[in-house]
Amino acid sequence: MNSVSAEPMEIVVLVIWAAIFLYLAFKFIQAICLVPTQSAYVVERLGKYKCTLEAGFHVLLPFIDRVAFIQDLKEETIDVPPQECFSMDEVNVEVDGVIYIQITDPLKASYGITDYRFAAMQLAQTTTRSVIGTLELDRTFEERDIISAKVVEVLDKAGEAWGVRVHRYEIKNITPPLTVKNAMELQVTAERERRAILAKSLGDKASRINRSEGQMTEMINISEGEKQRQINSAEGKAEEIIAIAKATGESIRRIAQSIEQPGGEEALSMQLTEQYLDKLKGLNQKDRKVILPINLLDFNQWVDTLGITKK
Repeated sequence: MNSVSAEPMEIVVLVIWAAIFLYLAFKFIQAICLVPTQSAYVVERLGKYKCTLEAGFHVLLPFIDRVAFIQDLKEETIDVPPQECFSMDEVNVEVDGVIYIQITDPLKASYGITDYRFAAMQLAQTTTRSVIGTLELDRTFEERDIISAKVVEVLDKAGEAWGVRVHRYEIKNITPPLTVKNAMELQVTAERERRAILAKSLGDKASRINRSEGQMTEMINISEGEKQRQINSAEGKAEEIIAIAKATGESIRRIAQSIEQPGGEEALSMQLTEQYLDKLKGLNQKDRKVILPINLLDFNQWVDTLGITKK
Protein backbone atom coordinates (compact mmCIF):
# COMPACT_ATOMS: atom_id res chain seq x y z
CA MET A 1 0.00 0.00 0.00
CA ASN A 2 2.84 2.39 0.67
CA SER A 3 4.25 1.84 -2.79
CA VAL A 4 0.88 2.48 -4.34
CA SER A 5 0.36 5.78 -2.45
CA ALA A 6 3.90 6.92 -3.22
CA GLU A 7 3.38 6.85 -6.95
CA PRO A 8 0.79 9.70 -7.06
CA MET A 9 3.05 11.83 -4.85
CA GLU A 10 5.92 11.35 -7.23
CA ILE A 11 3.70 12.33 -10.14
CA VAL A 12 2.66 15.52 -8.33
CA VAL A 13 6.26 16.37 -7.56
CA LEU A 14 7.24 15.82 -11.16
CA VAL A 15 4.42 18.03 -12.34
CA ILE A 16 5.49 20.75 -9.93
CA TRP A 17 9.10 20.58 -11.06
CA ALA A 18 8.00 20.58 -14.68
CA ALA A 19 5.87 23.70 -14.05
CA ILE A 20 8.80 25.37 -12.30
CA PHE A 21 11.07 24.48 -15.19
CA LEU A 22 8.62 25.81 -17.76
CA TYR A 23 8.18 29.00 -15.77
CA LEU A 24 11.93 29.51 -15.54
CA ALA A 25 12.32 28.79 -19.23
CA PHE A 26 9.57 31.28 -20.02
CA LYS A 27 11.27 33.94 -17.89
CA PHE A 28 14.65 33.35 -19.52
CA ILE A 29 13.04 33.53 -22.94
CA GLN A 30 11.16 36.64 -21.89
CA ALA A 31 14.45 38.22 -20.85
CA ILE A 32 15.51 38.19 -24.50
CA CYS A 33 14.19 41.37 -26.21
CA LEU A 34 14.09 41.98 -29.94
CA VAL A 35 13.17 45.66 -30.33
CA PRO A 36 11.78 46.49 -33.81
CA THR A 37 12.69 49.61 -35.78
CA GLN A 38 10.95 52.84 -34.75
CA SER A 39 10.12 51.41 -31.34
CA ALA A 40 11.46 51.94 -27.83
CA TYR A 41 11.20 49.68 -24.77
CA VAL A 42 11.30 51.31 -21.33
CA VAL A 43 12.91 48.88 -18.84
CA GLU A 44 12.44 48.94 -15.07
CA ARG A 45 14.68 47.12 -12.59
CA LEU A 46 12.90 46.21 -9.41
CA GLY A 47 10.25 48.84 -10.12
CA LYS A 48 12.69 51.66 -10.92
CA TYR A 49 13.54 53.03 -14.34
CA LYS A 50 16.65 51.32 -15.66
CA CYS A 51 17.08 52.18 -19.36
CA THR A 52 15.40 52.62 -22.72
CA LEU A 53 16.08 49.94 -25.29
CA GLU A 54 16.37 51.01 -28.91
CA ALA A 55 15.95 48.84 -32.02
CA GLY A 56 18.04 45.65 -31.89
CA PHE A 57 18.80 42.58 -29.74
CA HIS A 58 18.86 42.95 -25.94
CA VAL A 59 19.05 40.58 -22.92
CA LEU A 60 17.47 41.44 -19.56
CA LEU A 61 17.98 39.95 -16.13
CA PRO A 62 15.17 37.52 -15.41
CA PHE A 63 12.97 38.29 -12.40
CA ILE A 64 14.74 41.67 -11.97
CA ASP A 65 14.26 43.58 -15.21
CA ARG A 66 11.00 43.99 -16.99
CA VAL A 67 9.70 45.98 -19.96
CA ALA A 68 7.31 48.47 -18.39
CA PHE A 69 6.33 50.46 -21.51
CA ILE A 70 6.52 49.90 -25.24
CA GLN A 71 6.46 53.16 -27.19
CA ASP A 72 5.92 53.52 -30.95
CA LEU A 73 8.17 56.25 -32.36
CA LYS A 74 6.36 56.57 -35.70
CA GLU A 75 4.13 59.57 -36.43
CA GLU A 76 0.51 58.82 -35.65
CA THR A 77 -2.84 60.51 -36.13
CA ILE A 78 -5.35 61.20 -33.40
CA ASP A 79 -8.93 62.04 -34.30
CA VAL A 80 -10.41 64.90 -32.32
CA PRO A 81 -14.15 64.18 -31.94
CA PRO A 82 -16.71 66.85 -32.88
CA GLN A 83 -17.40 69.50 -30.26
CA GLU A 84 -19.65 72.54 -30.02
CA CYS A 85 -17.98 75.96 -30.09
CA PHE A 86 -19.42 79.47 -29.91
CA SER A 87 -18.04 82.13 -32.24
CA MET A 88 -17.66 85.75 -31.25
CA ASP A 89 -21.05 86.60 -32.80
CA GLU A 90 -22.76 83.94 -30.63
CA VAL A 91 -23.19 81.28 -33.32
CA ASN A 92 -22.88 77.65 -32.24
CA VAL A 93 -20.76 75.57 -34.62
CA GLU A 94 -19.55 71.98 -34.49
CA VAL A 95 -15.82 71.45 -35.08
CA ASP A 96 -13.71 68.33 -35.42
CA GLY A 97 -10.13 67.73 -36.51
CA VAL A 98 -7.10 65.48 -36.53
CA ILE A 99 -3.72 65.73 -34.78
CA TYR A 100 -0.44 64.49 -36.24
CA ILE A 101 1.81 63.63 -33.30
CA GLN A 102 5.06 61.75 -32.68
CA ILE A 103 6.99 60.60 -29.60
CA THR A 104 10.39 62.23 -29.30
CA ASP A 105 11.29 61.14 -25.72
CA PRO A 106 10.01 57.67 -24.69
CA LEU A 107 10.94 58.28 -21.04
CA LYS A 108 8.77 61.42 -20.72
CA ALA A 109 5.99 59.81 -22.74
CA SER A 110 5.98 56.93 -20.25
CA TYR A 111 6.35 58.76 -16.96
CA GLY A 112 5.48 62.38 -17.78
CA ILE A 113 1.79 61.79 -18.39
CA THR A 114 -0.66 58.95 -18.03
CA ASP A 115 -2.07 59.09 -21.60
CA TYR A 116 -0.55 61.67 -23.94
CA ARG A 117 -3.06 60.85 -26.69
CA PHE A 118 -6.06 61.67 -24.54
CA ALA A 119 -4.31 64.74 -23.14
CA ALA A 120 -3.44 66.05 -26.63
CA MET A 121 -7.02 65.51 -27.78
CA GLN A 122 -8.48 67.36 -24.79
CA LEU A 123 -6.03 70.24 -25.12
CA ALA A 124 -6.76 70.55 -28.84
CA GLN A 125 -10.50 70.78 -28.11
CA THR A 126 -10.14 73.44 -25.44
CA THR A 127 -7.73 75.49 -27.56
CA THR A 128 -10.02 75.27 -30.57
CA ARG A 129 -12.95 76.52 -28.49
CA SER A 130 -10.96 79.46 -27.17
CA VAL A 131 -9.65 80.47 -30.62
CA ILE A 132 -13.04 80.21 -32.33
CA GLY A 133 -14.51 82.32 -29.52
CA THR A 134 -12.35 85.23 -30.71
CA LEU A 135 -13.49 84.98 -34.36
CA GLU A 136 -16.71 85.80 -36.14
CA LEU A 137 -18.50 83.00 -37.96
CA ASP A 138 -17.39 84.09 -41.43
CA ARG A 139 -13.76 84.29 -40.35
CA THR A 140 -13.79 80.77 -38.88
CA PHE A 141 -14.20 79.40 -42.42
CA GLU A 142 -11.55 81.70 -43.86
CA GLU A 143 -8.89 81.43 -41.15
CA ARG A 144 -8.56 77.74 -40.49
CA ASP A 145 -4.80 78.09 -40.74
CA ILE A 146 -4.80 80.53 -37.83
CA ILE A 147 -6.82 78.11 -35.68
CA SER A 148 -4.57 75.19 -36.61
CA ALA A 149 -1.39 77.19 -35.95
CA LYS A 150 -2.63 78.26 -32.50
CA VAL A 151 -3.55 74.68 -31.53
CA VAL A 152 -0.16 73.41 -32.71
CA GLU A 153 1.60 76.12 -30.71
CA VAL A 154 -0.22 75.23 -27.48
CA LEU A 155 0.20 71.47 -27.98
CA ASP A 156 3.88 71.84 -28.79
CA LYS A 157 4.54 73.69 -25.53
CA ALA A 158 2.73 71.03 -23.53
CA GLY A 159 4.41 68.27 -25.55
CA GLU A 160 7.85 69.27 -24.26
CA ALA A 161 6.88 67.87 -20.86
CA TRP A 162 5.12 64.88 -22.40
CA GLY A 163 8.01 63.86 -24.64
CA VAL A 164 5.92 64.27 -27.80
CA ARG A 165 5.95 66.65 -30.73
CA VAL A 166 2.83 67.88 -32.54
CA HIS A 167 3.61 68.34 -36.23
CA ARG A 168 0.27 69.80 -37.31
CA TYR A 169 -3.40 70.04 -36.53
CA GLU A 170 -6.00 70.06 -39.28
CA ILE A 171 -9.65 71.05 -38.92
CA LYS A 172 -11.77 68.57 -40.85
CA ASN A 173 -15.22 70.15 -40.58
CA ILE A 174 -16.84 73.31 -39.28
CA THR A 175 -20.58 72.70 -39.28
CA PRO A 176 -22.92 75.60 -38.42
CA PRO A 177 -26.60 75.11 -37.45
CA LEU A 178 -29.04 74.35 -40.26
CA THR A 179 -30.68 77.79 -40.10
CA VAL A 180 -27.31 79.55 -40.31
CA LYS A 181 -26.23 77.20 -43.09
CA ASN A 182 -29.34 78.06 -45.12
CA ALA A 183 -28.78 81.77 -44.55
CA MET A 184 -25.17 81.43 -45.64
CA GLU A 185 -26.23 79.58 -48.79
CA LEU A 186 -28.68 82.37 -49.62
CA GLN A 187 -25.93 84.91 -48.98
CA VAL A 188 -23.52 83.02 -51.24
CA THR A 189 -26.18 82.78 -53.97
CA ALA A 190 -26.88 86.51 -53.73
CA GLU A 191 -23.17 87.27 -53.87
CA ARG A 192 -22.76 85.09 -56.97
CA GLU A 193 -25.68 86.83 -58.66
CA ARG A 194 -24.21 90.22 -57.77
CA ARG A 195 -20.86 89.21 -59.22
CA ALA A 196 -22.56 87.88 -62.35
CA ILE A 197 -24.48 91.14 -62.83
CA LEU A 198 -21.32 93.15 -62.18
CA ALA A 199 -19.32 91.05 -64.61
CA LYS A 200 -22.05 91.39 -67.24
CA SER A 201 -22.22 95.17 -66.80
CA LEU A 202 -18.44 95.45 -66.98
CA GLY A 203 -18.43 93.32 -70.11
CA ASP A 204 -21.18 95.47 -71.67
CA LYS A 205 -19.27 98.60 -70.72
CA ALA A 206 -16.07 97.27 -72.25
CA SER A 207 -18.00 96.24 -75.38
CA ARG A 208 -19.50 99.71 -75.75
CA ILE A 209 -16.12 101.33 -75.21
CA ASN A 210 -14.53 99.07 -77.80
CA ARG A 211 -17.29 99.79 -80.31
CA SER A 212 -17.07 103.56 -79.75
CA GLU A 213 -13.29 103.47 -80.01
CA GLY A 214 -13.61 101.45 -83.20
CA GLN A 215 -16.10 103.93 -84.66
CA MET A 216 -13.90 106.84 -83.60
CA THR A 217 -10.87 105.22 -85.20
CA GLU A 218 -12.87 104.53 -88.35
CA MET A 219 -14.06 108.16 -88.56
CA ILE A 220 -10.54 109.41 -87.98
CA ASN A 221 -9.22 107.15 -90.71
CA ILE A 222 -11.99 108.27 -93.09
CA SER A 223 -11.35 111.96 -92.34
CA GLU A 224 -7.61 111.48 -92.70
CA GLY A 225 -8.20 109.72 -95.99
CA GLU A 226 -10.56 112.47 -97.20
CA LYS A 227 -8.08 115.09 -96.07
CA GLN A 228 -5.28 113.38 -97.95
CA ARG A 229 -7.52 113.00 -101.01
CA GLN A 230 -8.36 116.72 -100.97
CA ILE A 231 -4.70 117.58 -100.53
CA ASN A 232 -3.74 115.34 -103.41
CA SER A 233 -6.58 116.78 -105.53
CA ALA A 234 -5.55 120.35 -104.68
CA GLU A 235 -1.94 119.61 -105.44
CA GLY A 236 -2.99 118.03 -108.73
CA LYS A 237 -5.14 121.04 -109.65
CA ALA A 238 -2.33 123.39 -108.68
CA GLU A 239 0.10 121.51 -110.86
CA GLU A 240 -2.51 121.51 -113.64
CA ILE A 241 -3.01 125.30 -113.35
CA ILE A 242 0.75 125.83 -113.33
CA ALA A 243 1.14 123.62 -116.37
CA ILE A 244 -1.73 125.44 -118.18
CA ALA A 245 -0.29 128.80 -117.21
CA LYS A 246 3.12 127.77 -118.45
CA ALA A 247 1.60 126.45 -121.69
CA THR A 248 -0.50 129.60 -122.09
CA GLY A 249 2.49 131.83 -121.48
CA GLU A 250 4.51 129.83 -123.94
CA SER A 251 1.74 130.07 -126.56
CA ILE A 252 1.40 133.82 -126.02
CA ARG A 253 5.12 134.21 -126.32
CA ARG A 254 5.12 132.29 -129.57
CA ILE A 255 2.12 134.31 -130.86
CA ALA A 256 3.96 137.51 -130.03
CA GLN A 257 6.98 136.24 -131.88
CA SER A 258 4.77 135.29 -134.83
CA ILE A 259 3.17 138.74 -134.91
CA GLU A 260 6.59 140.34 -135.09
CA GLN A 261 7.35 138.29 -138.17
CA PRO A 262 6.39 139.68 -141.59
CA GLY A 263 2.67 139.04 -142.27
CA GLY A 264 2.05 138.06 -138.63
CA GLU A 265 -0.59 140.67 -137.98
CA GLU A 266 -2.56 139.72 -141.10
CA ALA A 267 -2.49 136.05 -140.07
CA LEU A 268 -3.69 136.89 -136.54
CA SER A 269 -6.48 139.07 -137.89
CA MET A 270 -7.58 136.31 -140.24
CA GLN A 271 -7.59 133.74 -137.42
CA LEU A 272 -9.66 136.00 -135.16
CA THR A 273 -12.11 136.61 -137.98
CA GLU A 274 -12.56 132.87 -138.43
CA GLN A 275 -13.15 132.31 -134.72
CA TYR A 276 -15.63 135.18 -134.64
CA LEU A 277 -17.61 133.76 -137.50
CA ASP A 278 -17.60 130.29 -135.91
CA LYS A 279 -19.09 131.69 -132.72
CA LEU A 280 -21.84 133.45 -134.68
CA LYS A 281 -23.01 130.11 -136.06
CA GLY A 282 -24.39 129.08 -132.65
CA LEU A 283 -26.70 132.02 -132.20
CA ASN A 284 -29.65 130.16 -133.72
CA GLN A 285 -29.64 127.40 -131.09
CA LYS A 286 -32.67 127.11 -128.80
CA ASP A 287 -32.59 128.38 -125.20
CA ARG A 288 -29.28 130.14 -125.70
CA LYS A 289 -28.82 133.59 -124.26
CA VAL A 290 -26.12 135.75 -125.83
CA ILE A 291 -24.98 139.27 -124.94
CA LEU A 292 -23.77 141.06 -128.07
CA PRO A 293 -22.31 144.50 -128.73
CA ILE A 294 -24.43 147.24 -130.36
CA ASN A 295 -22.80 146.93 -133.72
CA LEU A 296 -22.54 143.18 -134.20
CA LEU A 297 -21.32 143.39 -137.79
CA ASP A 298 -18.59 145.93 -137.14
CA PHE A 299 -15.81 143.39 -136.82
CA ASN A 300 -13.12 145.91 -137.71
CA GLN A 301 -13.97 147.92 -134.61
CA TRP A 302 -13.44 144.79 -132.50
CA VAL A 303 -10.14 144.14 -134.08
CA ASP A 304 -9.08 147.77 -133.61
CA THR A 305 -10.05 147.52 -129.94
CA LEU A 306 -7.65 144.62 -129.54
CA GLY A 307 -4.93 146.85 -130.96
CA ILE A 308 -4.49 144.81 -134.17
CA THR A 309 -4.17 146.98 -137.26
CA LYS A 310 -5.77 145.33 -140.23
CA LYS A 311 -3.75 145.99 -143.36
